[in-house]
Amino acid sequence: MNKTVNDLQEHFRQLRLSETAEELPKLLREAEKSSWTYLEFLESITRYELRKREVKSLERRMKWAHFPYVKSLSEFNLEEQTALTGRQLTQLAELNWLEQQYNLILLGPPGVGKTFLAIGLGIESIHRGFNVYFVTMGELIHLLKTEEFLNKSKVQLKRLRGADLVIIDDLMYMAMDQREANLFFHLINHLYERSSIILTSNKSPEQWGELMGDQGITTAILDRLLHRVEVIHMDGGSYRMKHRKSVFSAEV
Repeated sequence: MNKTVNDLQEHFRQLRLSETAEELPKLLREAEKSSWTYLEFLESITRYELRKREVKSLERRMKWAHFPYVKSLSEFNLEEQTALTGRQLTQLAELNWLEQQYNLILLGPPGVGKTFLAIGLGIESIHRGFNVYFVTMGELIHLLKTEEFLNKSKVQLKRLRGADLVIIDDLMYMAMDQREANLFFHLINHLYERSSIILTSNKSPEQWGELMGDQGITTAILDRLLHRVEVIHMDGGSYRMKHRKSVFSAEV
């Protein structure tokens, strides 16, 4: 039983408790200083390891989410638009809709905060323990078309299909051909009643058929997306234009 601290650290590493191994000397000094009981010492070790694992899990899920930028719901400015009240934003942040596998469709012209709101809800979901995947429609079509022969696309789509929340940005920004529409339908069909989906689009669902070119596929997609859905029409002027920066200094 005459083990050194280095021996114990190595044992912790073999048990895949590397964070605790690094912290062990500090924990031992604190235990001696505060006269911890064996139970208190064990509790301190396990609590430290669990806390570190939670932080790493959060970092990993944030990385896998592929957000183009990080903006929390607390930064979402309700005064810039009238689509949501403070109470409604709070209800969305409670994530009951996600737990019940509801979808959200955020509609409106460019710059009104659709993507901002979607990312904010995605980050809130990650902090609550859910897996999230963010992808633009253009990126999604590329992944679906290259899944058969690109390992990177296979990996990304595996994560997407396993996510609790999938955010598809700029839906119907461009027209799809028959193959693309068919691949998109199969993805939506797979996610149906497995995951929640947030869609952002500047075109209403009534216009999607024109861009898919196949009314049958459009109807099948809408049937699954609209089964459980909240549609939020976001209005107001472009946030980006209101807060744009200029290369010219203001005239005096």
